Amino acid sequence: MGTHAPWKRVETAIAARLGGQRIPVSGRGRGDQPDIAHPTFAVEVKLRGSLPGWLTGAAAQAKASARGDQTPLVVLHVSGARHRDDLCVLALSDLVALIDRDGGT
Repeated sequence: MGTHAPWKRVETAIAARLGGQRIPVSGRGRGDQPDIAHPTFAVEVKLRGSLPGWLTGAAAQAKASARGDQTPLVVLHVSGARHRDDLCVLALSDLVALIDRDGGT
């Protein structure tokens, strides 16, 4: 893995945590297949140097307010959009814990 691009290493690591397998880019068109083959999720991975402060702040606020077995979750809503299209953000470790708690996929 030493010579692979950073984004390939990230995709491979996330695939391993989720119990999926990274799909190589070769032969894959945009939107044709996700970055990671998984029985439950269509996983697209984006590597960035940093995330917006408002997003990491929202995640920290959700984590700080979680009690007991609650899972911190951030819901992103665009004004005027349908709520069914809102995006949900949670920590990868929390997603893995939810998958494990529910008996896998």
